[in-house]
Amino acid sequence: MNSGKISFELDANGRRVIDVSELERAFGFSPNETEDSSASVERELQKASAMLEVERMQMRIRMLEEQLHTANEQIADLKEQRDQWQRQATQVLITSQYNQKQAEELREELRIREQKAKARRQQIMEQRMQKLRPENENAQATASGGFQSLWKRVKGSR
Repeated sequence: MNSGKISFELDANGRRVIDVSELERAFGFSPNETEDSSASVERELQKASAMLEVERMQMRIRMLEEQLHTANEQIADLKEQRDQWQRQATQVLITSQYNQKQAEELREELRIREQKAKARRQQIMEQRMQKLRPENENAQATASGGFQSLWKRVKGSR
């Protein structure tokens, strides 16, 4: 004690008191002779084995929780993609329906314009024919009259 190998405390009467844990530290722990050392070793091995099994199961649980978390993230991502595709398909359908309606309206408008243009061309053609008809009748009379007078002159001059 004086050399400092073992620490001690003084009690109220001034006597030195040594803690049991200090004795175990300085001189080592000697188990009871009645306890079988092989049974003790076997129990320690079982404890170690159980602790290893617990640690292994905890690692497996953590791994499975991570896999579950990853799977849930993928599911959420896929749901978001699905919703986005549905919105896009709806928009395309609406646009397609609008474009289809617009195309039909344009087709009808084009058909009406073509009919009006055809009717207008027909009307213009008829007006031109009306204007040309009197000229053709006069031209024919003049042309046939010219030939007759030519014949008269040819026949009369002889």
